[in-house]
Amino acid sequence: MKAMILAAGFGTRLKPYTNDTPKPLFTIAGRTTLGWMIQRLQEAGSTAIVINTHHLHTAIERFLADRDFGIPITTCHEPEILGTGGALKNVADFWDNQPFLLVNSDVFTDVDLQAVYQFHLNHASPVTLLLCKDPEFNSVTMRPDNTVIDFTAIDASASAWTFTGIHVIDPEVLDLIPQGSFSSIIDIYRELMRQGKTIQAYTPKDICWDDVGTPSRYTRVTRRETAKAAFEQAFPGMCTEDADRVELSGDGSDRQWFRLTCGNRTMVMVDHGIRKTGRINEVDAFVQIGRHLSNKDVPLPKIYFNDTFSGLVCLEDLGDRHLQQAVMDAGPEDDIAGTYKKVLKEQIHMSMAGLEGFDPGWAWQTPAYDHDLILEKECRYFVECFLNLYLGMDTSYTDLAQEFEFLAEQTLEKAYKGFMHRDFQSRNIMLCDQKPFFIDFQGGRIGPIQYDLASLLIDPYAGLTRDLQDLLFEYYVQELSRKTHVDHNRFLGGYACCTLTRNLQMLGAFGYLSRIKGKTYFEAYIPLALQTLKNNLERFFPGGPFDRLKEVVDTAVLKSS
Repeated sequence: MKAMILAAGFGTRLKPYTNDTPKPLFTIAGRTTLGWMIQRLQEAGSTAIVINTHHLHTAIERFLADRDFGIPITTCHEPEILGTGGALKNVADFWDNQPFLLVNSDVFTDVDLQAVYQFHLNHASPVTLLLCKDPEFNSVTMRPDNTVIDFTAIDASASAWTFTGIHVIDPEVLDLIPQGSFSSIIDIYRELMRQGKTIQAYTPKDICWDDVGTPSRYTRVTRRETAKAAFEQAFPGMCTEDADRVELSGDGSDRQWFRLTCGNRTMVMVDHGIRKTGRINEVDAFVQIGRHLSNKDVPLPKIYFNDTFSGLVCLEDLGDRHLQQAVMDAGPEDDIAGTYKKVLKEQIHMSMAGLEGFDPGWAWQTPAYDHDLILEKECRYFVECFLNLYLGMDTSYTDLAQEFEFLAEQTLEKAYKGFMHRDFQSRNIMLCDQKPFFIDFQGGRIGPIQYDLASLLIDPYAGLTRDLQDLLFEYYVQELSRKTHVDHNRFLGGYACCTLTRNLQMLGAFGYLSRIKGKTYFEAYIPLALQTLKNNLERFFPGGPFDRLKEVVDTAVLKSS
């Protein structure tokens, strides 16, 4: 039995994601929809498969050339799309005198295609269509004997059925299709019925079938199937049903977080969104950096499963308690300093071990924390998104450019280089069984280790006192000195600069998230973050060189009060 997979379409409903990736190469639980369909056809007993192509055809051809599927698979490129009927006619020399299977590449199903084929062999109609129920697509009507009446039920009512894009066709149908031109297979089927022939419907019960031709439907299916694959990977044989999914509160990004539950097992799924480009994305950094750090025994949640095209990663569930909550809930008997010391010891290990073998190509936005990043993603971000967008000030970046240049130079000159998390704050540190675990590490890169220390100590979510910050700073230097030589003055100078660069970034983010993203709950942390910036400018740089920045910050404090 031979088969054809239709893979030529533009994937218009899936734009912009199909601009770089043809829809047959969209993945579900780590495998392409094309790969899933080839497997189904192999299981059904197909002896050869032909695939028509058009949009981004070379990507499909490369995918097929890199794999051995065990049966002959050929492609037929259509310079102009011919429609389903035209595609069949275009490969007329591929067919033999036996009925053949025709399937779409943008459907996901567990149907037994061999059973569909056998059903066709047991009746006299030249065509069998696999039908199912899907309220969004119900349009096919049929008689009680399961012969098709029409393909355009006006109201898509419950009495109508959905055509799955899976057909079994006798070779005689090819004679009705014109050669070398566009042809709709539905028009051919209507012509068959006008000639008095019948089209038979096959309607098995309890099949899984999904059209994945829109972003929402693709996301729904890939979340479901990725969860299945993740539970099987993490807990083999212990989860036989679809996992329950509950959305969790998110963070400042556009990612979505879910807790998945199956039986008495749980895990967390993070959805970074469907890949738009072939360049490295946030999800790639998350997976690659996460694996690297885990291999260095940095305390992270285990990554059970990932599908980087769909943007899904399934992780160990560490519970709901993070460091900010521990600080907020702390009573007089709680040893908050002791908890932070545990965190700092692990951060030192992360910064030093993470540097070993780190590939800058894993980094998501820039390969390292460098001069341009400081100026654009921290200094300019502060001016444009906090001062001007959030506070409504009319501050010129140019007026501060010289001071920002000096800040960037000093930050890098006094840096102790290591792996930096870059968002190392109390909400990104989970506490599980009294042990700290680090999350949201996808922004990691090489840079000054003082940055993560500053990020943690000036974190407005926790609001540590100045005395506690100083105590923890000295503890950090002491612990770091056990690993490497530390010049206290140089380290402090770099730390002082990082308190500024991190604070500028933080305020820029709070302004952007509040005004652009509508996440106004971040506004509650602006007063403390702004006061911290003012205090550290005065404390670490009392005689300059940031006189203009101090004036601007003083004005900002007044405007925000």
